[in-house]
Amino acid sequence: MNTKRDPIRYLGEEYQRLAEEGLTWEPRELQGASKPVSKVDGREVIVLCSNNYLNLSTHPNVVEAMVRATEKYGAGAGSDRSIAGDTSLHRKLDRRLAEFKDAPSSLTFQTGFMTNQGVVAQLAGEGDLYVSDELNHGSIIDGMRLTKADKAIYKHKDVDDLARLMEEAETHQPAYQHIWIVTDGVFSMDGDLAPLPEIADIAAEHGAGVYVDDAHGEGVLGEGGRGIVNHFDLTRDQVHAEMGTFSKAFGIVGGHLSGSEELTKFAMNKARTWLLSGALPPSVAAATIAAIEVMENEPERVERVWKNREYFLQEMKSLGFDTGHSETPIVPIMCGESKTAKKLADYVWKEGLYVLPIVYPMVARGMARIRVQLCSEHTQAQLDEAIQAFKKGGEQIGLI
Repeated sequence: MNTKRDPIRYLGEEYQRLAEEGLTWEPRELQGASKPVSKVDGREVIVLCSNNYLNLSTHPNVVEAMVRATEKYGAGAGSDRSIAGDTSLHRKLDRRLAEFKDAPSSLTFQTGFMTNQGVVAQLAGEGDLYVSDELNHGSIIDGMRLTKADKAIYKHKDVDDLARLMEEAETHQPAYQHIWIVTDGVFSMDGDLAPLPEIADIAAEHGAGVYVDDAHGEGVLGEGGRGIVNHFDLTRDQVHAEMGTFSKAFGIVGGHLSGSEELTKFAMNKARTWLLSGALPPSVAAATIAAIEVMENEPERVERVWKNREYFLQEMKSLGFDTGHSETPIVPIMCGESKTAKKLADYVWKEGLYVLPIVYPMVARGMARIRVQLCSEHTQAQLDEAIQAFKKGGEQIGLI
């Protein structure tokens, strides 16, 4: 027997190693509602690191819907949706979301991560192939790891590399039964867009399915925020599975899968994250329905997000900051080393700006950054204050 083995001590040692390399994740405490200016760690600061793009988490219609549903249905659903927790509100949300996404069917999950992990784990298996963008979200990666399917990784957004892998797949023996191309729609750390039309064309040429994670596209891209499939004017015959989440632009929490009825029925009966997890509280379903209605009735929120994004991006570029390859309201401020990103975040915090450094393993070593996310209710005065904080911080640490 090994009497020296310690199952806990090595965890502390690993954390200490991460801290010494500047790789720890240290979120601050939000002490109120998620707003453009919020109380964080006891201070009123401008928040530029929230996913709450349309600021719907505090919209009075959304809040009221949640309160009323709690009074009627209680705090929880009481079970998994697959057993006794499938309330009329959950079913209404599925229908309402399918209408919004212009899809034959939608199925809601507890989180976006659980949607990807649960569905991707089941779509392909032994004798099948996943072809995945190298910068796809960790939930996609985890889902693929749970399968016995073969995996091929193509260079980020490189459709030529994707086409090459698909040609190679055609010669595989025995022939693959099913092939799925999987991609983020908006890549969350860079804010760039997948070349979805080209991906769809390559998939059609080889009889492959297309699965897109649109977590950061919904509410931002497409008509009234309907997402990346709508943005590129693609059909459900071209993009077969569209995943999304309610914790970003919808302002609440949860995930979904939208596509054909065959897809959602398959997921309902195969995805263990849906089958074996408690249902979303009915109040969350009601609030999400209300959020959809706000998005339909107040499209100017989407317009304001893009106006704020264009203003902030151009001002930061004019100061000499490297903003990467942003094409969306996610704007990375590239810093290089993790400690540099942390220094910049600490400096602007003192100036009244809340952002977080994004470091390895969230991004590759040497690619650390501050991820800025613009929202619809940021004022120009707030953005100007943030830009000046970045200017002073960038000059202080020699980034610009």
